[in-house]
Amino acid sequence: MSDLENKTQEQEPKKRPYNLRDRKPKDAAYRSLIRPELADELYDKILNIIVVQKKYRDPEFSAKDLAKELQTNTRYLSAVVNSRFGMNYSCLLNEYRVKEAMHLLTDKRYADKNVEEISTMVGFANRQSFYAAFYKNVGETPNGYRKRHLEKKK
Repeated sequence: MSDLENKTQEQEPKKRPYNLRDRKPKDAAYRSLIRPELADELYDKILNIIVVQKKYRDPEFSAKDLAKELQTNTRYLSAVVNSRFGMNYSCLLNEYRVKEAMHLLTDKRYADKNVEEISTMVGFANRQSFYAAFYKNVGETPNGYRKRHLEKKK
């Protein structure tokens, strides 16, 4: 291989599966204007609604719905989610969905369910978004994860 070919290969960004891209952190001025006490209170309420009540399972549960339930606006909600959780609203929901999917994929009681059925159970609207979120969070496909864990248990 010539030096030119080597340099070209080094400069090209590595193609990632499922159209995943690294996001650049944004510095939004309004995030620093949130009172810490109120942000902490909203953080606790968000955890209660999303995690304890398992609202992440509802594919139709939007940031607007959550903001309405918290009696705030979506911009404020977004600022709290970004500052306290270090991610956006969609990533937050997907993280909990993927965690539950990981559990269901390895649970013997759900061995008869295929990956698409499990993705629906945890709140994903379609197969592609499930695979992309799963790969982003776990680093492998749901099928690969399931097979690897089933082999370990044998």
